[in-house]
Amino acid sequence: MKATQAATSIGQEEQAIRELVDNWLEASKKHDLPTMLDLLDDDVLFIVPGREPFGKKEFAAHHDEMKDVQMEAVIDIKEVKVMGEWAWMRSFLKVALKPVEGDATKLSGHILTILRKTADGKWVICRDANFVMPESTK
Repeated sequence: MKATQAATSIGQEEQAIRELVDNWLEASKKHDLPTMLDLLDDDVLFIVPGREPFGKKEFAAHHDEMKDVQMEAVIDIKEVKVMGEWAWMRSFLKVALKPVEGDATKLSGHILTILRKTADGKWVICRDANFVMPESTK
């Protein structure tokens, strides 16, 4: 493969990963659990502050707790690196969560995500180290 073809291929893969992120955020806003689960590897691990890493089953169980919460999110993807069947992404996320009653909670933080390309050519989230925390009120 020529260098320009390789660069084009990597650019297409990076674009596919950015589309996955857009699909994830849209599904999150709509509480579309089937779409979200489809974007996760079967052995996904989420790493978040204050708790042990958890997988797809725990993610799905926790999703019901958020069904009445409106979410708005903006993500700034800082880097995407594709290495064959694997990729990683570094980003910064800002989220506002608004329950039916009460004030919105604003969170933000850095995320490091590892993605894997499936046999059918689709990118899925394999590991997600999410350091989103409540924003300071100062």
